[in-house]
Amino acid sequence: MCGRTGDSKSGRMFRMIIYRLFPPLRKHLLFNKEKNHDLEDLEMQVVRYKPEGLDVLCRKSKFTRKELQIMYRGFKQECPTGIVNEETFKEIYAQFFPQGDSSAYAHYVFNTFDHDRNGSLSFEEFVMGLSVLSRGTLQERLQWAFNLYDINGDGFITKDEMTDIVSAIYEMMGRFSEPMVDENTTKEHVERVFHKMDINRDGVITFDEFMETCRRDENITKGMAIFDTVL
Repeated sequence: MCGRTGDSKSGRMFRMIIYRLFPPLRKHLLFNKEKNHDLEDLEMQVVRYKPEGLDVLCRKSKFTRKELQIMYRGFKQECPTGIVNEETFKEIYAQFFPQGDSSAYAHYVFNTFDHDRNGSLSFEEFVMGLSVLSRGTLQERLQWAFNLYDINGDGFITKDEMTDIVSAIYEMMGRFSEPMVDENTTKEHVERVFHKMDINRDGVITFDEFMETCRRDENITKGMAIFDTVL
């Protein structure tokens, strides 16, 4: 369980990182530039979990040492144990989507970060997921999106899986969804997109089909660029 230590600036920053990465997407992540003399906290032992050394994460991710220090300070402020569980992740989402129910979408996003499926996120898992989304190539970002829709991880997106994700997004947006959502809205949206992506009409979408469709669609390509961040 993650223990909060208060709503400090770094804690709010960490929650904004999670919020801004996913729909509705923003153009940039802006972090406070003020000097903090305790940014070396990344090298310190936390209650239950010690992250990998800073230099190792620099090599594995696409972030600089300074960026990792800033992120870890917010991460540690929000969860001093060094671990974020799914319930905490959902709570963070809920703060930004009071008009709807974000729990289902937060669950699916959480699973894309939780590679070992142990029900919690380490700082490393968080950083590596964020690295792909904010600094990855177009193919790496589209792979993340594919994994989000491929709920059971079998390498294919079924119509039911797409329906689950689209429904979760509509539920999260609540009354701000355009057009107003009903059961037919979700069904029509899924039918239209699935038909476009299922190129060989075999009833499932492969990664190659997903990639080919997305690369042909300028709006999708531009949309993936919104993940770009400035720390």
